[in-house]
Amino acid sequence: MAIKIITDSASDITPTQAEQLGIEVIPMTTIFGNTEYLDGVTLTNREFFEKLIETDDLPHTSQITPFEYEAIFRRAVCAGDVAIYIALSSKLSGSCGGAVAAAAKFDGKVFVVDSENVCIGQQLLVLYAVRLRDQGWSAGAIVQELTARRGSVRLLALLDTLEYLKRGGRISSAVAFAGELLSIKPVVAVENGEVVLIGKARGSRNGNNLLTRFVEKNGGIDFEMPYMLAYSGLDDALLQKYIRDSRALYKDRTDELPVCSIGGTIGTHAGPGAIAVAFFCKENGAD
Repeated sequence: MAIKIITDSASDITPTQAEQLGIEVIPMTTIFGNTEYLDGVTLTNREFFEKLIETDDLPHTSQITPFEYEAIFRRAVCAGDVAIYIALSSKLSGSCGGAVAAAAKFDGKVFVVDSENVCIGQQLLVLYAVRLRDQGWSAGAIVQELTARRGSVRLLALLDTLEYLKRGGRISSAVAFAGELLSIKPVVAVENGEVVLIGKARGSRNGNNLLTRFVEKNGGIDFEMPYMLAYSGLDDALLQKYIRDSRALYKDRTDELPVCSIGGTIGTHAGPGAIAVAFFCKENGAD
């Protein structure tokens, strides 16, 4: 009996990566105007940002339905597998609740883990689950471990613009104008499953320094666990600048900085030019 690990495209795991990891990614639906796209399948992250920049109206994402979950879970169970679905935070989407309802029909053969995160924070739990699966852990033990460790995942992001928060109604036009005038760069984080503002900085260098301080404040990066950097938009120039500015965090600790691009779930509100870091914080802040 194999373990089938499933997640959704809010994790920003591409179809190619999913195949390499031996997992399944359920694409969420992104809607621009009257046109629907399957996230990561019929609309790449780059294509998403090209459309986002060109349009004045924000796209929206429809949640995965219990019916869709039931069909996916049934395929796994009929193949003789036990399924573990790692979901986008239940506080950011109703999809997790739909997955729980669908899983209840499969008599303990489908487990649902609320990641309490999104984007690369959610992705880290998936990568950890894959590691545990490959080490021979049972499905129940993996679920227990993910549930125990999800609270130590930190996702921090620096936004380059306030424009898309304004478009989404998260801040007023006056606040956005003043922020852009002063070159304000907000720093956001996922806390208790929700996206919250945790700081502001003037200019990208100060923003990078603030992001680095928040990483240190959270106990530093556990390099024995999965970690990830990400960027939104059409290129990673701002991320590369952050890597240079924050090299003390990584120097002599790792030979590789894994990077991925941010998709529509977070990109709709962050806009292009955002950078993010996700990591498991060190237990007890130990070196």
